Amino acid sequence: MTSGREWLEGLASQMKKAKANGAAPGEELLTVRLLLERFGYLRRGYWVNSEIRNALERYDLITSPDFEVAWIDSDITIRIEDGPHTKPTVDPTHRIRSLDAANNKPTSVKPDQPLQTATTIMLLNDYSQLPVMTSRREVHGVISWESTGTRLSLGQTCEYVRDCMNPPQELPDTAPLIDAIGTIAAHGYVLVRGTDNAITGIVTASDLSLQLMQLAGPFLLIGEIEGYLRHLIHGKFTVGQLQAAAVPEEGRSIEGSGDLTLGGYYALLGKRENWNTLGLRVDRKVFI
Repeated sequence: MTSGREWLEGLASQMKKAKANGAAPGEELLTVRLLLERFGYLRRGYWVNSEIRNALERYDLITSPDFEVAWIDSDITIRIEDGPHTKPTVDPTHRIRSLDAANNKPTSVKPDQPLQTATTIMLLNDYSQLPVMTSRREVHGVISWESTGTRLSLGQTCEYVRDCMNPPQELPDTAPLIDAIGTIAAHGYVLVRGTDNAITGIVTASDLSLQLMQLAGPFLLIGEIEGYLRHLIHGKFTVGQLQAAAVPEEGRSIEGSGDLTLGGYYALLGKRENWNTLGLRVDRKVFI
């Protein structure tokens, strides 16, 4: 099976050959998901992104838009980088359009439909809210359990959807994800408008929670790993041994086990004599 690097090398060779012969070098159209699969991955991450980007740079290739921040099922093109004018605009910002939910057309109801129709749809699908729309571009409001319950508790008539809807909360699909957090936290959702002014999706608090977990989860896990390692070596080594394991480039002052970084732990426990001090009955090489 051809590796991702070999595949990119073949693409670059074809494009450069066509250009040398005076023809248009052409472009390779695919989705971000297919690009990841070419390299044997299902999702993006720091190391995955670095591997793919390094391979692209090696063969003078670029993607447009940037594969790191585009929605995973959106189309991107791979083409030859031909000088500074072909470099794509760098946009490392995580935008709301990168979420799956922002790219799935939401279920909606119309203003004149009975309230029972809306509540039945919400019950069947475990929705907390429904956009009230008459076309892909025309949004009249949003109905939710909160908007319905508030009116009913005040004795208001809620026969039709229009009687129980609130003004919609919207953001363009270009909005940074960080900017959407406040709106979603306050209202439980946000409707996403695409470049053609149509509603492309609805992002809820649960969608946002999942995305934040994917982004922040690795950092939380690394913190846990460091905590376990710190506990493991605490009181087992002298300050001199800890200082000898410190990474010089980091320029850190080492006064105890809590001052080491992951690189320091790696250097410390990579030495057999230090490892034996721990008395662990696990394989040292596998652990390291």
